[in-house]
Amino acid sequence: MDKNELRKRTKEYALRIIKLVSALPKTSTGRAIGNQLVRSGTSVGANYRAALRARSRAEFASKLGIVVEEADESAFWLEVIIDGGLLKPALVEPLLEETNHILAIMINTCRSVRKVKS
Repeated sequence: MDKNELRKRTKEYALRIIKLVSALPKTSTGRAIGNQLVRSGTSVGANYRAALRARSRAEFASKLGIVVEEADESAFWLEVIIDGGLLKPALVEPLLEETNHILAIMINTCRSVRKVKS
């Protein structure tokens, strides 16, 4: 997967996050978790775009590290939504799977960047 495909994939991911959050219950819990998930989930794509504009390999690796953190946080909130029964698992699991795929791609990319640096 090249950088343009991944850029598009992370943007589509952000849009899917927004759609899922809009389906959460309009309770204080639903709003609190939704706010957290929107922040972390949309940050994945935004920080990946920032990484692509990095001025150095070190800056690229640092920005990718942020992407990894935000994707991992998004996975956490999706798991909380499932385990807390806020939405049916069938609605959330495909997005959790995509989160884990993006996370794996970013972790592998970080490792590759750091290996080349050594």
